[in-house]
Amino acid sequence: MSQYQTQYQTMLPNLSRRSVLGSLGASALLAGVPKAAFAKTPLPAPTFPGLTKIMNDYVAEKKVAGMLAAIGFGQSEPQFIAAGTQKIGGDRPMGQNTLFRMYSQTKPVCGMAAMMLVEDGLISLDQPLSEIFPEFANMEVLVDPEGAVDKTVPAKNPITIRQLQTHTAGLGYTIVSKGPIQKAYLAAGLTPGRVSRMPLPGVDSGAPTPDLMTFVKRLAEMPLVYQPGTYWSYSLSHDVLSAVIEKVSGKPLDQFLQERMFGPLGMKDTFYHVPADRATDLADNYAPFGGSLIPIDPGATSIYLDKPAFAFGSTGLVGTAGDYDKFLKMLVGFGRVGEVQVMKPETAKLGMSNLLPETADTTGTWVANQGFGAGGRAGLGTDASPAGTFGWGGAAGTSAFVDTVRGFRAGGYTQYIPSNTYPFQSDFPKYVYADLIGAANAGEGKTSP
Repeated sequence: MSQYQTQYQTMLPNLSRRSVLGSLGASALLAGVPKAAFAKTPLPAPTFPGLTKIMNDYVAEKKVAGMLAAIGFGQSEPQFIAAGTQKIGGDRPMGQNTLFRMYSQTKPVCGMAAMMLVEDGLISLDQPLSEIFPEFANMEVLVDPEGAVDKTVPAKNPITIRQLQTHTAGLGYTIVSKGPIQKAYLAAGLTPGRVSRMPLPGVDSGAPTPDLMTFVKRLAEMPLVYQPGTYWSYSLSHDVLSAVIEKVSGKPLDQFLQERMFGPLGMKDTFYHVPADRATDLADNYAPFGGSLIPIDPGATSIYLDKPAFAFGSTGLVGTAGDYDKFLKMLVGFGRVGEVQVMKPETAKLGMSNLLPETADTTGTWVANQGFGAGGRAGLGTDASPAGTFGWGGAAGTSAFVDTVRGFRAGGYTQYIPSNTYPFQSDFPKYVYADLIGAANAGEGKTSP
């Protein structure tokens, strides 16, 4: 039996109705797994027929140009499931060399980089941000999150590193905030996300994004949207963490990641600035509209071929499914891949745990009844939020997560904006677990020869 089969087989008995991943979009409606003696059951590696069909259906129905999934168990190499091509009408199939815009899947990467500094003793989770950037002392907070920017009250508590990791610092985000504060962010260039070279209908791209330290200075001059530590609100927190990492380590985030994570893990196909000779590998990004796919960022002329204003902590990474799987494999290995250890087990576990301040309210948010760790949802140990689960998705429909209790990781990749146009991102974990449970049920009662 292969190492892959052995690890998969070992994981199967732990799958049950109570352990289906709810925190990343899977429901708790899947059938339970029989408690058979799997150690005597020589099951083949799962083929994920349900996920494969869904991906092929998306392509056949012309909802997307193509899709790719990477799923792995323990420290084994991932298996890939591919459907379609990198662009509509193109002849380059989705594959292991295809580059995807990861967008907010950058946040857990930045979050774990910040955890490395915690491990190094250079920062602490409950350290006030103002100790690193004094301009964040004495912040003002909007009386109304959507109200006038000159109607504020003093912040009751300081912004902390923990709050930055968990989107509870009270900062805004142009993709979430509304009213005058959104306009103020746009006018100040507090817009780190890059989508297209062309103007998009109904989308205000705002002023050019400045360099990182100017970005931080301008952000500190803005009122907060919420009192620090009181409410989960998606934000620019991880761009501030990018500045924290640079200020404390003396290295820009991209250099820090290359030295401490990407290089050691062999992530050679992950970029903030896509090399010109890799343009042919970059999948086109689309906006579904009126039943058609409108190309808004063709790979051949992508905005990601330009150098960004700085290495964004919230968005901006472009990479292959296999490279992101190496990051996920490191998380499943609690900081280690093979003989390479990039962080201590306790650091990785802490980063994937629930770091939300006890005072933070998540009611009505994307993480209601969930935990949140270093840039991603974290399992609380409940039916809806199983222990050991951690992950996040991206604006172009991508989704990635780990299940450290059952020892596997999975990523689903495609390219369309907005991500909620279709349910693929939210339901990707459900598809994976459904196939795993189906494989477990199919193996019930079988014995080794």
